[in-house]
Amino acid sequence: MLHLGKAADWVEPTEDAVWVGSREPFAVHRVDPVTNHVTATVVLPGTPCAGLAHGFGSLWVPLCAKPNRLARIDLKTNKLTILPIGPAAAEGGIAVGGDSVWMVTDAKSTLSRIDPANGRVRQTVAIPSGSYNPIFSDGTVWVSGHDSGVVTAVDAASGKVLATVRIGKAPRFLTAGAGAAWVLLQGTGEIVRIDARTYKVTARIAAGLAGSGGDIKFGGGHVWATLMGVPLTKIDAATGRIEKQWTGPGGDSLAYAFDSVWITDFKAGTVARYPAAALARGQR
Repeated sequence: MLHLGKAADWVEPTEDAVWVGSREPFAVHRVDPVTNHVTATVVLPGTPCAGLAHGFGSLWVPLCAKPNRLARIDLKTNKLTILPIGPAAAEGGIAVGGDSVWMVTDAKSTLSRIDPANGRVRQTVAIPSGSYNPIFSDGTVWVSGHDSGVVTAVDAASGKVLATVRIGKAPRFLTAGAGAAWVLLQGTGEIVRIDARTYKVTARIAAGLAGSGGDIKFGGGHVWATLMGVPLTKIDAATGRIEKQWTGPGGDSLAYAFDSVWITDFKAGTVARYPAAALARGQR
């Protein structure tokens, strides 16, 4: 377990590292998965408040500041560049996929397609209001509409809206895998499965994860979810069955990488690594 700051939030694996955001200090920390040690800390001019993503040789970090901005960190040199565009709100997200970086950038729920070469917006897509959290998977950008109760699928090549799926109260964080998008509903605590081909809701899993914050990721044939007080829920992606749920202190953001689940304890300011093999035995 590593202590990173007063609070720890957002986890993003790359090919050779795991990056974790913190508050006090406002920074992102590079963790070596071989040694489990922090090998670099990049101090930021604002709070890393709306997810992390990587691609095009960089880590992309939306910042809540005055005004909001987007940080770009070179994955080879850790050099920091600040771009004059920012997230629409805290607890939003950012995605990298196709030839672009994707982020909702204003209160009108404009999905901005950002050119990674120069940081400029080269296309905007109108999506339902109150949408903040994009992910990219297999040529599609999926965006959850927290305020409108929908998920929007956007073709990453053309920017065309492919479908708008009504799924329930306060969808926030989402992931993709096993032929589906999986969405955590903060309003009901359910995890909803949307078929990636038909755009139909095919499962509702009563996970008991209602409340602000939280996270959901896919890895190793499972869907993994977290919430403060319920730090880890493990779901079989083939059956939708909850295999194990751990309760107690900790939780709020996670990632699956290097045969492990990485979980932050937001309030304690830490990140911990749990090998998948140990979790399969019911340990944590």
